[in-house]
Amino acid sequence: MNFQSSLAESGIGRREFIAMMAMIQALQSLAFTSLLPALGHIAADFQITQSNQRQLIISVFLVSSGLSSLIPGTISDRYGRKPVLAGYMALFVAVNAVSALVRDFHVLLALRAILGFASSGLTVLPLAIIRDRYEGAGMARLQAVVAMLFMAVPTFAPSLGYAILELAGWRAIFLVIGALALAVTVWFLLRMEETNPKQNRQSQRSGNLLGNVATVLGNRASIGYVIGMSLIFGGHFGFINSSQQLIGEHFGAGSAYPLIFGSMAATMALASLVNSAIVERFGTRRIGHAAIFCHLAASVGQLLLASAPGETLVQFVVLMSLNMCLLITVFVNFTAIALQPFGHIAGAAASVQAFFRLVLGAGLGGLIGYAYDGTPRPLAIALVMVGSLTLALVLYSERGKLFQRLNPPSR
Repeated sequence: MNFQSSLAESGIGRREFIAMMAMIQALQSLAFTSLLPALGHIAADFQITQSNQRQLIISVFLVSSGLSSLIPGTISDRYGRKPVLAGYMALFVAVNAVSALVRDFHVLLALRAILGFASSGLTVLPLAIIRDRYEGAGMARLQAVVAMLFMAVPTFAPSLGYAILELAGWRAIFLVIGALALAVTVWFLLRMEETNPKQNRQSQRSGNLLGNVATVLGNRASIGYVIGMSLIFGGHFGFINSSQQLIGEHFGAGSAYPLIFGSMAATMALASLVNSAIVERFGTRRIGHAAIFCHLAASVGQLLLASAPGETLVQFVVLMSLNMCLLITVFVNFTAIALQPFGHIAGAAASVQAFFRLVLGAGLGGLIGYAYDGTPRPLAIALVMVGSLTLALVLYSERGKLFQRLNPPSR
């Protein structure tokens, strides 16, 4: 049975499927981007005196999400995608509701860790569901459209968070996120059918589940892309962690920060749209490899500007926006390349991807954020380093041969 007919039988069309997968993934992004304008207020309410300590609200969430990411996909290979994802979504709703009531900063961080665990399923399982039905350039094209909608969240989330903050305080942000998550959960339960039929599921034995993870980690053609993508995300998370201090304080944008951050994120949606239009013509590898070279060049440009006196907000925003566009291009194409060999264990493969992307990426992002010294230079240095290492990892996976097209389009 092909993808289109299975969707038709389940009552869900292609557009609704794309929108649903995007919204589920977007809940994780909403859980931290909407809080960015409120970090200063949260720190003040809890009497946090060390400025960079506010970043723990973001980094604890992301690291926990990454550490938990090996679990949902692997379990869903055995028990099916729908019941596992539904459980994670329910936990996500509940933790957001409780977070609105917390009165201690350390309790809030503990809840952020639990929320990160819940969000791991929201990150991993949509990828597994998409891989159940697509592969190669077809998957990259669909994932690009999903990512385009997904990127709409950081476009408006900081502004949404700022508006809620001004109207009702930072605690209300958690309530709004929980309410939106509840609506998406109900939508998913009512409309989405299981995409991993029982005859395709893996054995329940832990040895088999761990063996699937080992298989993914041992695949040379995949692992370089997985780790490389994680490093690129680390640079991006480093920017997110320090973005309020960097844009709002260093460059003096002040209350315009949410609008500027949102406009930068909007460029990622545009890049995703372009990728979806050209990927089947040029192939995932050609586009992904070109994006890495361009990312490295843009990062070198950022370092040169950051090292010279007088860098302006406009200069920083233009180059950082370009790097954000290249990030989403890398993510979409590297995801398809890295999942290509694992159709039968798509859940485990998606889990490994998310694990590295969030643990390595968020951990590196936390270090980059904490290295913030009041200038853009630490971020620029980090971007050059992660771009260089990613290029080396891709060369490893491709055995030194770049821009190869393994499956040209039929004529």
